[in-house]
Amino acid sequence: MGKPLCRGAVFALLFLLGSTAWADKARFNYLLHCAGCHLADGQGSPPEVPTLIGEITQITDFSDGRAYLARVPGSSQAPISDAELADVLNYILTELNAPNLSSDFAPITAREVHSARENVLTDPLRERTRLWEQYQVDS
Repeated sequence: MGKPLCRGAVFALLFLLGSTAWADKARFNYLLHCAGCHLADGQGSPPEVPTLIGEITQITDFSDGRAYLARVPGSSQAPISDAELADVLNYILTELNAPNLSSDFAPITAREVHSARENVLTDPLRERTRLWEQYQVDS
């Protein structure tokens, strides 16, 4: 009985360490590639640089909103892989916005990021305005 319990404890510890490592790497990439404009805490400098806290989670309820997060120039052109960018976006959503996420939130995938990055935004403000209008109509 002692060995299965020990194995379970080791598995739980490795899971926690892996989760911590994921969050640390995603946070590092966020600080390196996003915090210069959005600040370390995600508050940004509205209206030019939008906050990443609060309402951002509302647009993740539909595919255009999820894609928008990976399409803005800072995201789409960051010199990191699609998987790393997905991790950064999920860090923003889960670590900076945990209380605001819907209960059925599904993490953004590398596949979504790859698809979105192929269509870089030239006018992020116009697209953001369109998304908020769409959200207001749909909600």
